[in-house]
Formats: sequence, C-alpha cells, structure tokens
Amino acid sequence: MSYRKQFDVVVIGGGPAGMMAAGRAAECGARVVLLEKNSRLGEKLLISGGGRCNLTNAEPDRHNFLAKYTDAAKFLHSPFSKFGVAETLEFFHARNMQTKIEPGNRVFPVSDNAQSVFDVLEGYMKEGKVKVLPGSIVSSLETKEGFVTGVVLKGGNRVEGKKYILATGGKSHPETGSTGDGFEWLKNIGHTTIDPDPSLVPVRVKDKWVRDLSGLSFEDVKLSILQGEKKQGSRRGKLLFTHFGLSGPLVINMSKDIGESLKYGETGVSVDFFPASDIKALDMKIQEVFSKNLNKQIKNVLKEIVMPLLVPVLLRLANIDPDKEVNGITREERMTLGKLLKDFRLSVSGLLGPEKAIVTSGGVALSEVDFSAMRSRLYPNLFLIGDILDIDRPSGGYSLQLCFTTGYVAGGASALTDSE
Repeated sequence: MSYRKQFDVVVIGGGPAGMMAAGRAAECGARVVLLEKNSRLGEKLLISGGGRCNLTNAEPDRHNFLAKYTDAAKFLHSPFSKFGVAETLEFFHARNMQTKIEPGNRVFPVSDNAQSVFDVLEGYMKEGKVKVLPGSIVSSLETKEGFVTGVVLKGGNRVEGKKYILATGGKSHPETGSTGDGFEWLKNIGHTTIDPDPSLVPVRVKDKWVRDLSGLSFEDVKLSILQGEKKQGSRRGKLLFTHFGLSGPLVINMSKDIGESLKYGETGVSVDFFPASDIKALDMKIQEVFSKNLNKQIKNVLKEIVMPLLVPVLLRLANIDPDKEVNGITREERMTLGKLLKDFRLSVSGLLGPEKAIVTSGGVALSEVDFSAMRSRLYPNLFLIGDILDIDRPSGGYSLQLCFTTGYVAGGASALTDSE
C-alpha cells in the first residue's frame, strides 16, 4: 500500500524520541503516522536502566544540567527552555505516573518498571490518533528542490507527508533496531554525519583474575585512567566488577575517555577503594585491625577491611601467603596491601561494542540543525531528534531527557503550518 498525502507529519522511529514527537504533533492538530522497523515500539526504552528506566535527572540548575552535554550545551538552551526537566516530570505526573529520585538525582518511575514510561507515551499517541505502522522498514528518504518528498519502504512502497521527523537513534543495542540506518539516509541527502562509536560502555581488561571478582560492587571508589604512570583523569562513583572487566556508572561515564586514551597507546586504570582516606590514614586503620587479630590468618582478618571476594586477589597480587598469621606480616607486606587498596591497577584491552553501549557518540553535525525547532538547516521540512544528533552525555537520565526534549519541540514545530 502506498500512503500519499494522507499525513501532515511522518515520524520515522518508534523509540522515546519518536513517540514523544508523534504524540506532541498529534496533540497540536497534525495527522501523524509513525513508522517503526520492529514489530513493536520502544524496544530500547523497555530495557533502559536495567528495565527500570532512568527517565531524567532531577538536577535543579539548568546550567549545571546542560553542562553534562559538554560542547553541545550551547545548542540545547533553546529546546530545554521550552521543555526541560520540570516539564518532563509534569508531563508524566499529569498522566498518573509517579516518580522517585535516587542517588545522583536519577529519576525513576515509582513502579521501577520501564513499561510505565512506555504506557504513558503510547497513551499520548493514542489520544492524538497517531497511526502506527510497525514492521515498516525504511530504505531511503526522497528529496526534491530542497525538501523531503517521501519515505521509501523496503519493497518499494512510499509514505508521504508535509513534514518528516527522523528519530532512528544511534548504534547502541543494535538488537533493538538501532543499527544506524538514519546516518546513511542523511549522508545520502547531503547532511554531514560523524561516524558513531560506542560512547557509554563497559570496559574489558586483560587481567584474567578479574573473573574472580565478578559481581563485586563498590558504592564509592575513585577510578583513574593511566598511560604509563601518567594520570589522564579521575572520577569517583559506583563501580562493578564483571567477568570481562569493569562496569557500573563510574566506568560507563569514563568509557569514552578510556577509549580515547587507547588510541594513543597502552592504557590502564587504577582503583582507589578508600578515596576518603590518604595512604597514612589507611595504614593506621590496617594496623588497628591487625593489632586486634595478631594470631589469626591474614585471609580472615582482611575481611574486616575489604569485601571477602577481594581478599584472595589482594593477597595474590601482594604475594602474601593467605594462611600466614597477622603477627608474621612484615611492615613491607602491610604497606604493599595499603598501596594496592589505594592503587589497584588493571590493564585495559578495549571497550565493549555497540551491542553493550547505552549510547553511541557521533551523529548529525549540530551546526546543521536549528535547535529552536529541531529543524534541519538543509531541508526545512525535516526534523532531527534524539540519538541521531552528535551529542555526548553521561549516564544518569540525560539520554532519555534529550529524547523527550527534542521530540517534544520537534513535534510541536512540525505541526505548525508553513505560514505560522
């Protein structure tokens, strides 16, 4: 079937950005169709935040919030002034989805279920009678005389509208349909795109013994990136050891910098398990514990200082016999343990690929987008939103907020007639 001139707005991509854009355009009176390649909408949304969906970040200061988008912040003031964090929370609360704030100002639905967020967005589209066409695999965009004139589907069918919103995402979690198709379509019609790389991903390490620590998590450690002995940057936060290396918010938010460092040579990371104490204070703590347990084996006493799973690895790296009694531990061995706890090193072998990425960097050059409406500067009836944009950001709710903000603004702008 060929859909011609039936729609005011054609939205390509049924993720959070596309669903928000379609709902908003319909709310503003437009006849809207949403094309989704998968058999259902919101595949990536439903697995976000481990299925809990960290929908935004409750950072109250907009300047501080936008600073998280680094170089892109200057482009985002306009859309966020129209639909920011406060408006997003009001949007969901008004539709009976209550939220809660967790450490790091991360906002989740009270249900702890991404389905709650999906249901609100789906309901929003139904209110506006958005026509949803799942299983619609787009092949290309057609253009003529500076305008997008149609969407060509696999098999040759076409979908036409007055305005087009591209919300196809990046390349993270390709199993959900985010395979970077939109980048190719945009290149073909003259847009500049920066090739996407995994941006927020776990880190793989060379040290085989890391498997012994799999599942061990720490709420507050300091992680430093190393090239040789030179530190390339440090942050504090939550860390998780996995069978392949490191994950958790701290590592994921540093993964792009780790990836950059790898381009220039051998890269390692150093974990400080006691960032609030200097080496002298930590040594005093170790001595205090040792003095109370002189006749016990070191493998049992260290459990009072660190998590049990870490003990055998520490003793192996320090070359200390686990069965040795504390009264036989030398000063040099004690100092070695302290240094390991403040400077626990791992050798990085690489980053996990797009299939494990929360987001990918790269996308449409921001200079080619009018952010007041999320409109392409090359094609006035084309709007570009969400992960299709070249905007880096940390984990913690910033990705979905970008989708909601740009989707809402584009939806409203696309519904306007050309004379408005």
